[in-house]
Amino acid sequence: MGHEVVLIPPQYVKPYVQRSKSDAADAEAICEAMSRPKLEKTFVPVKSPEQQAAQMLARSRAQFLGRRTQLSNSIRGFAAEFGLIAAKGLFRLDRLLERIRADKTLPKLARDLFATLARDYRRVDKEIAKLDAKLRELHRSSEVSQRLATIPGIGPVGATLLAIKVSDAHAFKSGRDFAAWLGLTPKNHSTAGKNRMGVITRAGDEMLRATLVAGASSVLLQAKRGRMKTPWPWLEKLCAHKPHKLAAVALANKLARIAWKLMVSGETYRLTSGQGEPAAA
Repeated sequence: MGHEVVLIPPQYVKPYVQRSKSDAADAEAICEAMSRPKLEKTFVPVKSPEQQAAQMLARSRAQFLGRRTQLSNSIRGFAAEFGLIAAKGLFRLDRLLERIRADKTLPKLARDLFATLARDYRRVDKEIAKLDAKLRELHRSSEVSQRLATIPGIGPVGATLLAIKVSDAHAFKSGRDFAAWLGLTPKNHSTAGKNRMGVITRAGDEMLRATLVAGASSVLLQAKRGRMKTPWPWLEKLCAHKPHKLAAVALANKLARIAWKLMVSGETYRLTSGQGEPAAA
């Protein structure tokens, strides 16, 4: 007789851990959590080796991006101590390094250390380019990812991450459940019959949530600069009287719901005529 293997989110097991933490207490808490009928709705789908490898690619890329940012900040910080300052942006860093190499007033030790940091920065940048190429290959090979990339604000990177990290979109009952899983819904602080909604929960996958918010911020920025028309009239009204970050999170929530709809229906994104509300065709 075979046994089914299921994964339980740890935050649903933690409340059943009594007293100090130990292996026996953890096992008892898992058994107690498994006995709750409500928990069956929150099982985590077991991923295939291919899905695990794809998620490994996404996490490795995020680590290399973080390392590149650290190196860039280190070079800028050390250079500022010697009075060498460059404008923001990674593409400005090469000019700063050229100024450092040309400055003969810097001590030899400082120039050697700058050269070491520059070599490490270029090595990490090349590795990121290789990982980006692998990510593009995944995008081209995934029909789901290509459909999701047509949504404004998601693009190839966000679409590929959605296809990688959401192994079964049918596990969510609605787009709101999917947005809540990503942590894009507000916290509920209701008491005494009064509903009070706070900041977003920030639950779920941080990388995917941050990618959606960044894509939404890009759409708002392009619309503000007049380079594109806002696809949704409600977003224009929201931006008129709400801060940029709040509008970006609201748009990210909307993008997550649209993405869920496309994943479960197999349809293609489009904008309907008239009111400009999103729809699937």
